[in-house]
Amino acid sequence: MPTKTTDAARDALVAALGADRVRPAAEADEIAGVRPQWVASVEDTAQTATAMKIAYEHELRVVPKGSGSKLDWGAPPQEVDLLLDLSPANQVIEHAAGDLVVRALAGTPIADINAVVGQGGQQLAIDQPLPTATVGGVVATATSGPGRHLFGGVRDLLIGITVVLADGTVTTAGGKVVKNVAGYDLGKMYTGSFGTLGVITEAVFRLHPVAAEHRWISVTSPTPAEAVAAADIIRTSQAMPTAIEIDRPRSDGSLTVCAQLEGRPSVTQARALELAATVGDDAEVSEKPPSWWGQQAFEPAGTGLRVGAEPAAMRGLLESIAECAGDLPVLVRGAVGLGALHLGLPAAAEATAIAEFVGKLRDRSEYAVVECAPRAVLDLVDPWGPVAPGVQTLMRRSKDQFDPQHRLAPGRFVGGI
Repeated sequence: MPTKTTDAARDALVAALGADRVRPAAEADEIAGVRPQWVASVEDTAQTATAMKIAYEHELRVVPKGSGSKLDWGAPPQEVDLLLDLSPANQVIEHAAGDLVVRALAGTPIADINAVVGQGGQQLAIDQPLPTATVGGVVATATSGPGRHLFGGVRDLLIGITVVLADGTVTTAGGKVVKNVAGYDLGKMYTGSFGTLGVITEAVFRLHPVAAEHRWISVTSPTPAEAVAAADIIRTSQAMPTAIEIDRPRSDGSLTVCAQLEGRPSVTQARALELAATVGDDAEVSEKPPSWWGQQAFEPAGTGLRVGAEPAAMRGLLESIAECAGDLPVLVRGAVGLGALHLGLPAAAEATAIAEFVGKLRDRSEYAVVECAPRAVLDLVDPWGPVAPGVQTLMRRSKDQFDPQHRLAPGRFVGGI
């Protein structure tokens, strides 16, 4: 489909948003090597709706962004005319402390939200390794950190959302009480959709109290069998860990399992010591997390994967990763207690070797998604991997319903959606 961007479209955006909010795209605005024609900045839902109406009228293909920290995740867009920058939409609109609820605009960093709600002893339990990660980007990519073990992921904490559709229509779902329309659980549909169904402009989240004390229990094991056994002891204990993470700097090296406990002063320390004794003599209790805790497994220019299996199958998955990696240096990290791991390969690794590794791993795991990678790798590998035909059909129907002309982030999601 040829590019529809015209001077008339630019002039309409300038007239509606102001000349200081519309500019030609630069190299830094590229999405996996695909450069837009224009970048337009918006600061709220109304401006987003205006920009999307103009884009619809001029048949522009649009990709939304926040801070840009995950803009290179997923598949490259087939083409993009307008990059819609929501980073100016940065505001905590409401903190209802008594209801444990916060409402914020899409461009608001998660760190800023926690700075606000933290004054009331509360937290938005969506740990983010990237300090600039924003509400819209976190929801669009469904990224959570260690705390998801106890508090749940983005889908569990999101209770309300405002989204602008491809034609500029403003839609809302949920609020302080979850509500759904038209048979869709809209919050869950938009979560992890990579901007292919609509542009997220506001979100409402459930909060949790900040614990008075935290402790971390760590144990290092030489084999996956021993590491998974330690994780299983922690997972099935009565200690109620906030998180159970694993770290393996090399795919054939030792593995460290670390659990986080939280609660009241002195009581948490006693619980940690009791749990450590149950795990084994080598388990250690610390008042600070290890340096790798909550950090992403891959370097900015490297390749990152998300793989998974049932917790009972973690040993097999860890062994498969090492066997499939061969000589490739693969860092393993993630929620061993939930069966969701992240892998990191260095930027210097050869694209063909990475593609071969991904192919082997997909044959031996429940799923293996390439979260981000250099363009050379993406040219060889479908980042999403195979999807069951029925699921693919359902996803395409949803795309057709929400974005009939397929102009929102075209090609970025599963199956080229």
